Amino acid sequence: MSNRFASFREFYPFYLSEHSNRTSRRLHFIGSCGVLALLALAIAQGRPWLLLAALVCGYGFAWVGHFFFEKNRPATFKHPLYSFAGDWVMFKDILTGKIKF
Repeated sequence: MSNRFASFREFYPFYLSEHSNRTSRRLHFIGSCGVLALLALAIAQGRPWLLLAALVCGYGFAWVGHFFFEKNRPATFKHPLYSFAGDWVMFKDILTGKIKF
């Protein structure tokens, strides 16, 4: 979307700087877990409306983290694709212990 980042590799350090608050990272992680659970339920139970609930869950937790703890605007507003990818890379990095939970 923006010429500021030529690649995700360039974007990810910025993404992490926007998630320096531990509570915010925890909220992102909880929201991502909720997304995975709702996605699994949607598939297992054949309830496509749960996909909307997954979206609300993921972004809801993340945006609370940004607006109330980070005191910044989510990167999603300017870099939606890189931000979406960043959410899942950060999730993986938390799971593997690369980023402190």
